[in-house]
Amino acid sequence: MAGLVSSLNLVPSFPDYTGPYKVGTVDVEIPVSELESPSPAPEGAAHIHTILFRIFYPAEAESYGKRVTWLPAPQRLHIAAYAQFLGAGPTLASILSHLAGSLASYGVVVICPEHRDGSAALSLIRDPESQDRGRTRHIVPYCPIPHNQTNEVWEARNKQLRIRLWELGLVFEAVSALDRGDEPTLRSNLNHSTSPSALHQFTNTLDIHEPGKVIFSGHSFGAATIVQLLKSTFYANHPSVAAMPAPLFTPDRTSALRHQVTPHTPTILLDMWCFPLLSASTAALYNLPLPCYSPTRASGPAPGGAALLAVESQAFYTWSNHLHCKARILSPCPSFTQPIPPTMFGGDDDDGDHSGDGKDNAGAGRGGSGGGSGVAKPHFFYVASSAHLSQSDFGVLFPRLTKRVFKADRPARVLRLNLRAQLQFLRQNGVAVAGTARADLVDGPVSVSGGADSADGGSGSESAGPGGGGAGCSGGKWVDDDKVILEKGGGKDGEGRVDAWRWIDIVGLGGEAYPSELEMSEGRREEQQTSAEEGEREMQAEIEPAMATTA
Repeated sequence: MAGLVSSLNLVPSFPDYTGPYKVGTVDVEIPVSELESPSPAPEGAAHIHTILFRIFYPAEAESYGKRVTWLPAPQRLHIAAYAQFLGAGPTLASILSHLAGSLASYGVVVICPEHRDGSAALSLIRDPESQDRGRTRHIVPYCPIPHNQTNEVWEARNKQLRIRLWELGLVFEAVSALDRGDEPTLRSNLNHSTSPSALHQFTNTLDIHEPGKVIFSGHSFGAATIVQLLKSTFYANHPSVAAMPAPLFTPDRTSALRHQVTPHTPTILLDMWCFPLLSASTAALYNLPLPCYSPTRASGPAPGGAALLAVESQAFYTWSNHLHCKARILSPCPSFTQPIPPTMFGGDDDDGDHSGDGKDNAGAGRGGSGGGSGVAKPHFFYVASSAHLSQSDFGVLFPRLTKRVFKADRPARVLRLNLRAQLQFLRQNGVAVAGTARADLVDGPVSVSGGADSADGGSGSESAGPGGGGAGCSGGKWVDDDKVILEKGGGKDGEGRVDAWRWIDIVGLGGEAYPSELEMSEGRREEQQTSAEEGEREMQAEIEPAMATTA
């Protein structure tokens, strides 16, 4: 595979975005010393002098600029790194720039951080103390960690998670400073390709101060990172979390992030890899439900699964132990070891608006008993004939290679369905986004004539779009309410009215879950342990193709 990748043009172009807005991007690298960290720096972070992130944002139709390249500068170094690591280190699986840009084209500002924990094929850190003001860079190489179920491996992943959560806390502080127009922060940006005026445009424009307004999303290890970030923040005062001997992240009660995470926080998890969540030292976090299931005094009833969207590849869907484990994590009671009963949820799944008022204080969150009676099931789907990398840029950039190596088909469809689901999920959670382009409805619902259903056929209502229309849609039409993409139910294997889009009902799952480190140490569930070890070895190359040579 290394030979295949090294012979490819690794800077191909993406398909056009389908939303009504043009998309702008800026790269930001801020010295850590310029930010007030919400949590102390963890062990192993001394080499990380900056935090780095790219912003994708909706721009005016008259805006002009170059297309976003897949690989960051310097591209020659990144090409060499990806070729060395079989073209697909862990960061490749989490490069979601086309999906991020697509969301921006519909009106969402997307912040994409780069982690320096050794999980990337390559990361470069500018030196803020250098005489050339940040032009000197230090390389953080890829550090492969085996997928063995041992305490040493789990602790290595926890070390990465501590760095990742600390970085995300700093990124949130940096973005908050951009919105405030904080001049010292703006001037400290070491990325010379981004002018100060490009950052001033975000002053007083980002809706990040009202609790519950920020959307948190991740893919693979990134999705697991988001779960630990949300739980560590929301349950910071919970007795079991406060008693953890070695917590992953302890955000200060006065930090902006601590006030942002609420039960109404929209959460999107794409092909989440569950292994990093099963460490014995983080069992307190695992046993608590995601914030969406935990009501607080300030917020009232929790939205439950209505504020949670999870999308799987078929490769992960057919990984049985892992699917059962994920069902537990997505449920109101992750500590429940039996098959999830219907009584854990309400009788009817309401697919209406669940935006809530967002006024609760995450710092006061003390929920987590797991009592889920009356709450909605999570939005949980998978895309047929898709691989783990299909949700990343890799599939759409290299479709032939993806099909040959991972047996995945039609990667553009995978991204299109993911985008549709995320847009509708955001609408239902009170996030203002533009109507979905009719061009993106080619996968259904399918009418008798073979075309997409009309508005009164279940696809949703139409509009002329922002400002009376936009590019990318037949007739300039937009669908304001694409309800069918989040329909629960369907026929065999959850098959619904959208081609290749399958709903996953977590009721009945959970009993054969991947065992945690704590369960293994106590000698419980030995049968599942053997199966889980075999599954992790088999999926190792799917998650981290670079590990195929070290399996």
